[in-house]
Amino acid sequence: MPQPTSPGDYADFYRQSIAPDTREAFWLEQARAIDWHQAPQQACDYHNPPFARWFADGQLNLCHNAVDRHLAQRADQPAIIAVSTETNTERVYTFAQLHEEVQRMAAVLQSFGVGKGDRVQIYMPMIAEAAFAMLACVRLGAIHSVVFGGFASVSLASRIDDAQPKVVISADAGSRGGKAIAYKPLLDEALQLAKHKPAAVLLVDRGLAPMPLQAGRDHLWSTLRTQPQFSEAKVPCTWLNSSDPSYILYTSGTTGKPTGVQRDTGGYAVALASSMQHIFAGKAGQTFFTTSDIGWVVGHSYIIYGPLIAGMATIMYEGLPTRPDAGIWWSLVEKYRVSHMFSAPTAVRVLKKQDPAYLKKYDLSSLQALWLAGEPLDQPTAQWISGALQVPIIDNYWQTETGWPILTLCNGVEQQTSRFGSPGKAVYGFNVKLIDEATGQALTEPNQKGVLAMEGPLPPGCLQTVWGDDERFVNTYWSSIPGRQIYSTFDWGIQDADGYYFILGRTDDVINVAGHRLGTREIEESISSHNGIAEVAVVGVADKLKGQVAMAFAVARDANQVATAEGQAALEAEVMKQVDSQLGAVARPARVLFVNLLPKTRSGKLLRRALQAVAEQRDPGDLTTMEDPTALNQVKELLATA
Repeated sequence: MPQPTSPGDYADFYRQSIAPDTREAFWLEQARAIDWHQAPQQACDYHNPPFARWFADGQLNLCHNAVDRHLAQRADQPAIIAVSTETNTERVYTFAQLHEEVQRMAAVLQSFGVGKGDRVQIYMPMIAEAAFAMLACVRLGAIHSVVFGGFASVSLASRIDDAQPKVVISADAGSRGGKAIAYKPLLDEALQLAKHKPAAVLLVDRGLAPMPLQAGRDHLWSTLRTQPQFSEAKVPCTWLNSSDPSYILYTSGTTGKPTGVQRDTGGYAVALASSMQHIFAGKAGQTFFTTSDIGWVVGHSYIIYGPLIAGMATIMYEGLPTRPDAGIWWSLVEKYRVSHMFSAPTAVRVLKKQDPAYLKKYDLSSLQALWLAGEPLDQPTAQWISGALQVPIIDNYWQTETGWPILTLCNGVEQQTSRFGSPGKAVYGFNVKLIDEATGQALTEPNQKGVLAMEGPLPPGCLQTVWGDDERFVNTYWSSIPGRQIYSTFDWGIQDADGYYFILGRTDDVINVAGHRLGTREIEESISSHNGIAEVAVVGVADKLKGQVAMAFAVARDANQVATAEGQAALEAEVMKQVDSQLGAVARPARVLFVNLLPKTRSGKLLRRALQAVAEQRDPGDLTTMEDPTALNQVKELLATA
């Protein structure tokens, strides 16, 4: 069997990762980057497409790879640097200290009956205890499901019912811009709404908000962690089969029901270890700073697991990029000698508006590159930050589903030049194609617009399936392109003659607000449940700061209610409050505009694309099938005065 060549020629490296005659050897070589309890003899089992089982005969533990294996060489090296500008606290945990804290939490979870295969829901702010919780779960072989702290009770309840956790771990509150956001009332409401009732709730009390406890169900971490049976606990890692699930992470889709992305253990560990080497060129002892949240996939892969697996310190940051001032991130780069920084274009656009002196104030010589992801990176922003930092700015494109980048520059293999506006080339392991939506044929000529898709098997680290629903996994991701079984990203793209891709937007009803994926249908369902709303359409509209914002067009049940500007403002405020309470502020539309009727085809289909085009001041295209052309005219008039 041909052996993988040493890195240096990326085109050859990529070919070996996907070609059937070299793929096995390539990925078994990558698998050597992690510690196995039982090393795999086979890389990919693909006898039942599209379900890929990676390293299925191998056994390992994710926590062992992130924490325990580093103790021999770097026990006293920083592992987690927890910084909150909200509470003005800063705490560094070495690998040895992290090991102790994780065992304490694992022992507490064991006392609640948590073991291999059980689910644990984590609903927490960006604090060190959230990392302990995630690592404690995978140490026991339990499956964690982290829910972003910005989600409200209805969203949380639906995720509790889907994952059916044995335990929920939460906190009294998060904080943003100096204002406490109480979590416990939202959690209590979610637990009331949910049909599934967890056996226990473990709570971190930060002293930010009142937190009444329910006797028998609620337990304080601060009390338990000091008890001898937990404080001195030694909890060994549970060895798992590579294909055993590590976590569930919910993502918005085109239906109202969130999709539980199920990730394996071994494939994920190998994917992250190899990405730290080949994409980021990260080395043990360096410091990684990802400005995301553990509620999103970037936080899972590149705040917690990726850097720790690589033996790097990782910064967990709670706070805004502009508070106490716009130099806060750069001060952390200087203080902790950050070598790798990972953020989102929205954050950079926010910083672009601030005094440029903040970038010159700090010593940024440790920084090797800035990676950006979550939404398309526009050229002016890329040029500005590139000029300001004087380091490579490397865009990357991926999804919750894939767990690590699909498109970027793998500079750890071969140095390549960033191209403004492009997230780069196909990453090794991802057999990327542009597909003609109508014919299902691959587009082979440069600069042809098609759906970005991937041939199976997907590489290690990608979703195994949708939690509890194999059929949905096949129907959603593998069946949308006619005549073939191929994974669709639901994004339009083009590829230039040099192999660089450019992303052109979604093919479905998912929008991207400041790097957060939101399903418009979920927002529509929330708005239409208001008793004053008869009908609603939500579309994503281009926004200079956030990339996209949600905009709602609604028909009121009682036209008299919105006959005046005051009436419209009052109902708009009510609707926004409802979305806040059901889905969280992250899903709140930028505007709710009231119309007499929504644009529809004669067969009754909502013309969302036309609404979006008008909102973005573009030509709505062919409207010959529209039932009432005046519907769009009213929208145009509204937007002109909005």
